[in-house]
Amino acid sequence: MSKVKREDKPKGDQANALRRGWTTGACATAATKSALTALLTGDFIDPVEIELPKGDIPSFALAQEKVGDGFAEAGIVKDAGDDPDVTHGATIISRVTKGPAGSGVRFRAGSGVGTVTKSGLPIAVGEAAINPVPRKLMTSVVEEICMRHKVEPDIEITLSVPEGEKIAERTWNPRLGILGGISILGTTGVVHPFSCSAWIHSIHRGIDVARAEGLTHVLGATGSTSETAANKVYNFEEIAMLDMGDFVGGLLKYLRQNPIDRITLAGGFAKFTKLAQGAMDLHSGRSQVDFEFLSRQAQELGLPSEQTSRILSANTAMEVLELTQAFSINMPKSIAELAQENALAILRGAPVEVEVMIFARDGKMLARTDWRS
Repeated sequence: MSKVKREDKPKGDQANALRRGWTTGACATAATKSALTALLTGDFIDPVEIELPKGDIPSFALAQEKVGDGFAEAGIVKDAGDDPDVTHGATIISRVTKGPAGSGVRFRAGSGVGTVTKSGLPIAVGEAAINPVPRKLMTSVVEEICMRHKVEPDIEITLSVPEGEKIAERTWNPRLGILGGISILGTTGVVHPFSCSAWIHSIHRGIDVARAEGLTHVLGATGSTSETAANKVYNFEEIAMLDMGDFVGGLLKYLRQNPIDRITLAGGFAKFTKLAQGAMDLHSGRSQVDFEFLSRQAQELGLPSEQTSRILSANTAMEVLELTQAFSINMPKSIAELAQENALAILRGAPVEVEVMIFARDGKMLARTDWRS
């Protein structure tokens, strides 16, 4: 599963100017169409057009082409547009060969394309990590071309991505049990710049794999520091560590319908202050720390009233934390408990126990709640 690095989303005219791109699945489909045409006719299509599920008809230029004994292959460089996708610039290569009579369209993982090794994903264990929609797109292209040339659609498609195994280290694939390279993904074929959907989709697949493996305790962490610190407490299996990032709402809503017995939520003071306020997306561009909220909490915990204005004029949550610590006010504990309450509210009574851990930037635990459901 491709995991994108998220940035603040540009606004106004700048956002409208962002350039969309194309998924690995769309690139693989276009490469397959050109390669199969060359296998049957000797001539590649370049540029090659395909139709995507929502009617888009992009055109792709070939980056490489090759015909050999019984095969043809074409490569297309993925353009993710203005989205910071880790697979941007990767070359998606499709090699097609004729298969045994009656075999239909079959898919193989070449170098740099992963193989599924754990259940819970939409592709069976042992299969190439090529998702259902790209498989459907490529199958349709094969059937259409074979019908036009009056041959049976018994075609084997091997997809490969140079450096794909290295690229996959920056994705969720190792945790999901997809080994050997990247996945060939896409539901619409289009990459929308700065979309959060790919990240949330990866969280969902992580929960699916954890459930299929029978795990009863998982971790949702906002970042690497909190993940590392929480893992020192529990020594989680790798597939139990869900890279939640800012999307606590997306994670908990999916757990509501697909429960796992226990989840530890781990993060920093500022991020979980937002969850304590009721935010479900903790990104700085989509939710803000409410200093009036922090002021009220500090007063309830005994902060001298003359210090309230200092909280209201604070620039960061860390400044508030340091101020309250100077007066022996345990703000992290209060924030952790309120964050836990809001997490349970999102779960709406689903059979999931929740604990919350708050960590400092150096990994020191600042607060930890009891388990609640």
